[in-house]
Amino acid sequence: MTTTVKVSSRNQIVIPAEARRALGIEPGDQLIVSVRDGLLVMIPKPDDILAQLRGLHKEVWADVDVEDYINEERDAWQD
Repeated sequence: MTTTVKVSSRNQIVIPAEARRALGIEPGDQLIVSVRDGLLVMIPKPDDILAQLRGLHKEVWADVDVEDYINEERDAWQD
């Protein structure tokens, strides 16, 4: 979905209905707003941010033995 919105004289924008429906945004919901590489990014603020982040990128660690990894890191600091 791509569309154009207009900034009002009070610096407000309206989030298009299609985008609100796609993301489940309802009146009163909060959005996290950030600027990344010249882009304005808005995402719905989760009720529990820690729960939302839990397990993020777990595939990176899928084939790693935790004990071996910790021991290797400890050994690296002792050299």
